[in-house]
Amino acid sequence: MGSCAPTAEPGTPAPEQPATGTPEPLVRIGLVVGAATTVISGDAGLSVTDPSGAHLAAVSAGESWRAVAAGSGVAVRGPAGGSRASEIIDVAGADTGALVRVNGRPYRGVIEIFRDRTGLTVVNRLPMEAYLVGVVSTEMGRRAPAELEALRAQAVVSRTYALRHLRRWQVQGFDLYATVADQVYGGAERETPEGADAVLATRGRILTYDGQPIDAFFYSTCGGRTADGTEVFRGADRPYLRSVPDAAPDGTVYCSISPRYRWRETWGGDELRAILRRTLPTVGVSGRDADDVSDVRVAYRTPSGRVGQLAIGLRGTEVQVDGPNVRQVLRSTSGDILRSNAFTLTATRGGPRVTRLVADGAGAGHGVGFCQWGAVGRARTGQNHEQILAAYYPGTVLERLY
Repeated sequence: MGSCAPTAEPGTPAPEQPATGTPEPLVRIGLVVGAATTVISGDAGLSVTDPSGAHLAAVSAGESWRAVAAGSGVAVRGPAGGSRASEIIDVAGADTGALVRVNGRPYRGVIEIFRDRTGLTVVNRLPMEAYLVGVVSTEMGRRAPAELEALRAQAVVSRTYALRHLRRWQVQGFDLYATVADQVYGGAERETPEGADAVLATRGRILTYDGQPIDAFFYSTCGGRTADGTEVFRGADRPYLRSVPDAAPDGTVYCSISPRYRWRETWGGDELRAILRRTLPTVGVSGRDADDVSDVRVAYRTPSGRVGQLAIGLRGTEVQVDGPNVRQVLRSTSGDILRSNAFTLTATRGGPRVTRLVADGAGAGHGVGFCQWGAVGRARTGQNHEQILAAYYPGTVLERLY
């Protein structure tokens, strides 16, 4: 990789470094873990082989076959028979570029299936850029022409994230999950023309700091100010992960267009107690103590204004829940984690108990790094993807790897 250029001011496009000649990597995406069985099919038919390329089975166009555990390996079963078992099977379209369907959803590249401790693991192996089309399209959805620079920024962020975290889940046999555990990847079914354009326009480009891919954290909506990395992730003390305001010179918050910009969550007394009975054990507190909730208050705020510690009064004692766990403990009435740590609380009491709790909040997600809705707002004002990236990751360098 190229060396780091001088630190840029927030909002100043970082100078792009020349390509290093690194080849485009293949990525292995974990689609399913622990499945009892998996259905495979292909509109143009499928070729099933072992890792050496030896033929195991041919699936005709339109047929659905099942991959099943067989001894210590995997086999496929069809309408009129099946294959011998192999430790790993590779499933590819019979024609070049043909898609493989896994449980009805189409994917590019090759599907690998192998045994894990509880069932089958299904992995999609494909080139990085093809993977990114499925990520950017899924993460950002359909976007208007005036918003395309936000998609290009997301493409750089997602490519950087993927490269930094290659082999993250190597012990499980793949690089990245296809879920929010890493980045949401929807396969070929979710691809959009705008997502494909954004990936092509930024091909091979990543963000670096001191010559290394950055920790490219991203999320939905910051609510008006991003968070310091260490407010959320203990190991994220990075010069480019600093709390910054996300507003235009006239004071308009870029992500105010987000449907999650402002929100309210309300709990009745019984609802609050029921939720805390389920969630307090995750932070080492007995759920039985939630039968008597006397108070819920913000004990500490981080420099960006987020809740750094929540204090919950229980049976004459007070339990402190630290920032990273707040959203997991104070879940919504539907059971989902709270949208963000940026909120105020209003508690109503009837005697010694809390009878109603209201959270008025801002944003969605952890708030560190790249704000997706803020990027859309910035693109609408005419900022290009270089300017957007420099605003959320100040001091980083845009570098072309291949």
